[in-house]
Amino acid sequence: MEIAHVYSKKRREFGRQCTFTDYTPALDKNGTIDPDPSLHDQYIFKNPCDAAIQCAPEMSEHETNTERFETETRGMGHIEGGWPKDINIQEAEQTIRFRKKVEKDEVYINVIQRLCNVMEHSIRQNNAIDIYEEYFQDMEDNLQVAPPEAKTVNLYRDPHKQARSVVSMCWSPDGGNKLAAAYSILDFQRGDSNTKLDSYIWDMTNPNHPEMTLKPSSPIVSIQYSPKDAHTVVGGLYNGQVAYWDLRKGSQPVETSAIAHSHTDAVRGIIYLTAKSGSEFFSTSTDGRVLWWDIRKMSEPYETLDLIAGKNSTEAIGGTALEFESTMPTKFMVGTEQGSIISCNKKGKTPADKMAGFYYGHHGPVHTVQRNPFVPKNFLSVGDWTCRLWSEEIRETSIMWTRNDEAFLTDACWSPARPAVFFTAKQNGCLDTWDLVQDQAGPVLTTHVSDRALQCVKAQDQGELLVCGSKNGVITLLELNDTLRTAQNNEKNAFSGVMDRETRREKILEGRQRELKLKEKAGKAQPAEAEPAEGGEEGDPVAKAEEDFFSILQNEGEELKKKREQRAAARLKKDEQSETSGTSGPTVPRVETQVSEEIPPSQTLDIPQKIEQAKPMGNSLAPPEAVPSGTQESSAKPATAE
Repeated sequence: MEIAHVYSKKRREFGRQCTFTDYTPALDKNGTIDPDPSLHDQYIFKNPCDAAIQCAPEMSEHETNTERFETETRGMGHIEGGWPKDINIQEAEQTIRFRKKVEKDEVYINVIQRLCNVMEHSIRQNNAIDIYEEYFQDMEDNLQVAPPEAKTVNLYRDPHKQARSVVSMCWSPDGGNKLAAAYSILDFQRGDSNTKLDSYIWDMTNPNHPEMTLKPSSPIVSIQYSPKDAHTVVGGLYNGQVAYWDLRKGSQPVETSAIAHSHTDAVRGIIYLTAKSGSEFFSTSTDGRVLWWDIRKMSEPYETLDLIAGKNSTEAIGGTALEFESTMPTKFMVGTEQGSIISCNKKGKTPADKMAGFYYGHHGPVHTVQRNPFVPKNFLSVGDWTCRLWSEEIRETSIMWTRNDEAFLTDACWSPARPAVFFTAKQNGCLDTWDLVQDQAGPVLTTHVSDRALQCVKAQDQGELLVCGSKNGVITLLELNDTLRTAQNNEKNAFSGVMDRETRREKILEGRQRELKLKEKAGKAQPAEAEPAEGGEEGDPVAKAEEDFFSILQNEGEELKKKREQRAAARLKKDEQSETSGTSGPTVPRVETQVSEEIPPSQTLDIPQKIEQAKPMGNSLAPPEAVPSGTQESSAKPATAE
């Protein structure tokens, strides 16, 4: 057994005490190194010796990145409460009886009287002064013309670690303070089982964390807010289903459509309709169908339209984009995988009648179709490497288009504030801003937004903010300066004039093209019609009349040519006589000038050749030019030179 003794004592009570005294500075020999004389021979003297000195204080710059402070917003949904347990709020009689009982209580009356005084004081303050009054509303804005500019305000990153593309975005209808963003991986077989399906609702004032998470059964490909209710969101899923959320009820969808009655491919477009109930919307997919839904009955669509390649075709084509204008409640447009745009009318009785027109122009899938908010008859589309502007009056071709860009165009949208401004997103991460009134040859501003491809772009309803979604899941919020968000004087009329001018030009070109086609057909038909006449049979009376008409023109042309030669010879002879007699008269250069003015080089072709050129158009020759005054007498005399 080990025995230990422990002694405890304070340190200050044993050992030598430490004492401190003052000393003058001294060199500690023990801490110094004595010189070595043997190293003296190895020392090299440098003469002269140059040294650089900078007469400025030395500065250093340091950067530090602090940890991100993440905030989270939580809310509670309150419903009507405060009722006793024995009162059923669904029964009107019980609630009315309880209210009458409470209103007779003296405590209730005293509380109401006390609150009325406070409320009356606040009402009088509001009536005395309006803190929101604008004193200079009638003054015109004196805006200085500044170059267009887009400034990055915030970045909203996908909380999920795996990079997912931002495939669709939609601003909330209550002022644009919130943004619904859909995240998905559309590349074939790129996603795995660990990929999240969540999409988010972002508050523009909090870029650190999304305000709400949407948890669908499949990744959301297209998302849309209800224009009448900011708490309702509908989404088209990757597996073809559609679902809707009530943001007051949580992250889970309230109801999802049945798979058997849904699309068979990803829902590429979804838009709300302007119905009185505010509960109807329609969707399209690459399965070649357009389905109409009502959130009050999501089990199956109440109407279906199959997309076909043409009125006389049975080939199905897939839809990739939708466009609906509230001012045209029965019309909508569908962009297809084949590069065409279908103009549809819901009032048609048959599917062929519902698809009223086709617009062809793109060489790849149409990613976006959007009408101009100020001039709805004009709309833009994006596909392949160009953005095209269309008019409803012309279906054969677009009236304007951008040059083929080096990068693929992915999306575009009009500015809600300026009629002539639109934005295009590209795969190289750049955003182009176009102003058709200022410059039609190229963009007025190109902004490098991201190092990855931009997938979608959306402008706020007020036209001040713009969001761009990229392929790595980052949403960039841009603020536009006054030049891009304030409409110029008569800009709408100027833009309409540009569109109308281009529309007329295309109509003229179309008419010319039709004439050339008719000319080609007529040229092929004339030899076939001339063969029976050579055999002795009676020819076509129309062809014979045309032949007689052009023969008469040819004879008149030959006579006109002879008369002009006679007049020229007579003038020349008269001038020679005037020179020999010494009388005043026009000089030889003057005669040459008159002859050149009267018979320009373009008119010295043979008359039969001119007739053959004019024959297909059906135009007759113009009347002979008037003879200049002072030369009529000499031109009337017969020429003696011949």
